[in-house]
Amino acid sequence: MTDHPIPAARPENPRFSSGPCAKIPHYSLDMLSDAPLGRSHRAAVGKSKLAEAIDLTRAVLGVPADYRIGIVPGSDTGAVEMAMWTLLGQRPVEMLAWESFGEGWVTDAVKQLKLDATVRTADYGKIVDLAEVDFARDVVFTWNGTTSGVRVPNGDAIPADRDGLTICDATSAAFAMDLPWDKLDVVTFSWQKVLGGEGAHGVLILSPRAVERLETYVPAWPLPKIFRMTKGGKLIEGIFKGETINTPSMLAVEDYLVALKWAQSLGGLHALIARADANAAAVRDFIADKDWIADLAEDPATASTTSVCLKFTDPAIKDGAGFAKAVAKRLEKEGVALDAGAYRDAPAGLRIWCGSTVQTADVAALMPWVEWAYRAELAAQ
Repeated sequence: MTDHPIPAARPENPRFSSGPCAKIPHYSLDMLSDAPLGRSHRAAVGKSKLAEAIDLTRAVLGVPADYRIGIVPGSDTGAVEMAMWTLLGQRPVEMLAWESFGEGWVTDAVKQLKLDATVRTADYGKIVDLAEVDFARDVVFTWNGTTSGVRVPNGDAIPADRDGLTICDATSAAFAMDLPWDKLDVVTFSWQKVLGGEGAHGVLILSPRAVERLETYVPAWPLPKIFRMTKGGKLIEGIFKGETINTPSMLAVEDYLVALKWAQSLGGLHALIARADANAAAVRDFIADKDWIADLAEDPATASTTSVCLKFTDPAIKDGAGFAKAVAKRLEKEGVALDAGAYRDAPAGLRIWCGSTVQTADVAALMPWVEWAYRAELAAQ
């Protein structure tokens, strides 16, 4: 066993999962007492709650007034699939992937929709060269790689006068990063990420250009009912006013409202971004002078501030994958970090969620435990 001392401080909240993520600070189920349980989501009270969730989403994120916001089924996956199946096929498409979820969208485009797509990929820890992307085509990409710890640094590479649509999976970026709305035609996310909401619901945001595509283009393939957003060549506006396609959980909606109001109480988007930035900095400040651990993201400009992925670099480690899993297991056994292992398809290591609901003091308290677990596992191998 190692002589490295057990850290004195412990995270107050050890939940560092990258989804579902930590609830807002000081969360209590009592906060959901106003949820209209046992009532129809089509009743006035249900519609009012859903409309309020849409309005607060717009207010906190700064979504332009002429963009539509809808609550849709299937989490972020459902929202992305709705966009791809209804919008793609009208013009050439480029698929960008630098982590597992982006690779999943490539599979859908190429193998399911059978589009002749240009596919650009990058290894974990990197993103593609955005200067090479042809935005005259429709472009599908993730803003933040939840499983790879990298993100798009800004929207500078996207032309304001592009011909194609930009379809952005922003599920671990929304509410923690500044999204340039004039550069994005479709934005999707699930509220289980940065705001720590419950699963199963997605949010789909459409620009006027995306709405125009929906109203003027009919895909060559059949669309399941759950994907249909138009009727008679016109957008079904009710979807974007709280009349959901299928039955939502009003308990989950209430939970989302609580988180949105908490975000407003902090000062809105800028305060949320600052919290995530501070959390990620606490990780990176700790590892900066260490020779046994490093950021999976190779370029600081593209390093994520929510899903921070780390790799062990000590050459003395005999089994990289086994070692990383053992460290994560040791952290969980000590009750200082739950669900902090790397994603199953990602390189071996740790993934520490640093989204806006996480307290910076908890991140700072965790990092000495990471070193303790590393040294304990190194001594035990």
